[in-house]
Amino acid sequence: MVKEKAVQKLKERFADKIINWKDRSAKRIYVDVRPDDIPEMVKFLFKDLKARFITASGVDTPRGIEILYHFSFDERGLVFSLRTTIAKPEPKIESITSIIKGAEWIEREIWELLGVKFKNHPNLKRLLMAEDWPEGVYPLRRE
Repeated sequence: MVKEKAVQKLKERFADKIINWKDRSAKRIYVDVRPDDIPEMVKFLFKDLKARFITASGVDTPRGIEILYHFSFDERGLVFSLRTTIAKPEPKIESITSIIKGAEWIEREIWELLGVKFKNHPNLKRLLMAEDWPEGVYPLRRE
């Protein structure tokens, strides 16, 4: 029942903003959206639907840097992943730290490893790489 309600509410609220919807299984859903729509959808999932933020992940694809924001409805084991692709060579997206403070470190990791600039991030500085690591070199980029 949780899945059906969450799906219905998300589709009702963001019908015009959902690019693609994929039910991978009974417990896994991917929702493709534009980068500018991420903050509003994150806020809705986290604050209104009370989904738990699991983490974010990033990958360099031929189309650009893909960022996935993973949320869980723990009582049912249901996972929603908001997925967006940001253009290279200088990918930028709004930080979600104003909505979810716990996203601060994962955004720092994605910035450091993939070069995604999180606009309005409160503390975008190195977390994993050595301080003398060369600027503009991102270890998880295809090139």
